[in-house]
Formats: sequence, C-alpha cells, structure tokens
Amino acid sequence: MQDSHRILFTSPAEFVDSDHSSVIAEAKLLTSGISDPIEQARILYEAVRDGIRYDPYGDYLDPGTYRASAVLAAGTGYCVGKAALYAAFCRVLGIPARVGLADVRNHLATPRLLEAVGTDVFAYHGYTEIYLGERWLKASPTFNETLCEKLGVAPLPFDGKSDALLQSYDGQGRTFMAYLADHGAFFDVPAKFLIREMSRLYPKLCIPGGLRGSMEKEALH
Repeated sequence: MQDSHRILFTSPAEFVDSDHSSVIAEAKLLTSGISDPIEQARILYEAVRDGIRYDPYGDYLDPGTYRASAVLAAGTGYCVGKAALYAAFCRVLGIPARVGLADVRNHLATPRLLEAVGTDVFAYHGYTEIYLGERWLKASPTFNETLCEKLGVAPLPFDGKSDALLQSYDGQGRTFMAYLADHGAFFDVPAKFLIREMSRLYPKLCIPGGLRGSMEKEALH
C-alpha cells in the first residue's frame, strides 16, 4: 500500500470518527497488551459484532445512525453504523480501514422487518474492509451472537487472515444470505446518500424516530 493511501485510511472522518475520545479509549482498552495487528483486528471485530446489538429499526434519517461514536454510545446499530465503528476502532490502532456497501438478499429476516422493508433485498448493506497482510479483507460484524442463536445461524467469525462475509446458509443448510451487488468501499460513510436512498427505497422503514423494536424478540429459530 502506498504511504498516502495508508495515511488516508487511518485518518479520522466525519462518520468514521476515529478521533472521538470514546472511540479511542474503547479501542485501546479492548486491545490493551496486544501488539499483533491481526489479533487486534480480531478482538475489535468481535467487540463490535457482539458488543453492539444489531438494530434494524433505528432512525435512518438521523446522521448519528451512521456515526461510529454514536453507535458506540448507543450500544446498538444497524450494519452500516457497526461497520463504521469497526473501521474507526481499526484506524485508532493504525490499521487501514474503510466502509463497503453491497446489496444482499436476506432469507431469514423476521416477518415484521420484511413487511417494513417490503422485500427481502436489502440495499447498501454495510461491511468493513481492513488492510492486513498486504491485502484488503472484508469483514461484516453485523449480527450479534445472541441474535444469531435465535436465527439459527452461527456467529460469523473473523480471523484477520481471510474475508468474513455473511454466511450463505444457516446451521440447517437453509439459504441465509446472498450478495447481489458490491458498490465498493469508501473512506467515510456516504451518509447523505444513504439517508436519501433508504428513504426512497424503504419509506415504511424510514420514519422520523425509527420504528423501534427488537429483532431478537421477534426472531424465532
């Protein structure tokens, strides 16, 4: 990686706000005594995956939904916000990171979520790309462990050596997640674009204040 690219992707941004005091403190606390970047990345991934509860019913019109520090403070977030937090954690430690967006077909969403979205195609799913071992790796810290248990799918692991994208099948061999289109990766979350597009694509989901609720309570294995 060119030095200029390394500097860029380890720099703070508006939504990947790796210069926020709480983000810095948490990233350093989680990796205290750990110097290996691969192990740091793995620890931070699990912290975001399981420490931040997945919430698809938040306020998509609120810029804070997409900001790393706000997601950390709330303890909940949807895929893009969680991806931003993971990217921010990595940048704190000097690991280059960026936010990727892809369209996915989710076969195991709850009936309430499917009714609100109106389709099983979820546009602009957020994941994180981190630079380790001289290459970019994709990692999706979206679904927390307790939610995965209720959905009947194993939590998605990340070893810092290969991609960790949401599984194609659940634990019973049923179709779980299919990636339809990759829109690339970005230095920062394109929040204004996402607010506009989410409102256009999913008007029933994108209401002021959010729908509110708990996917975990709805999920039936």
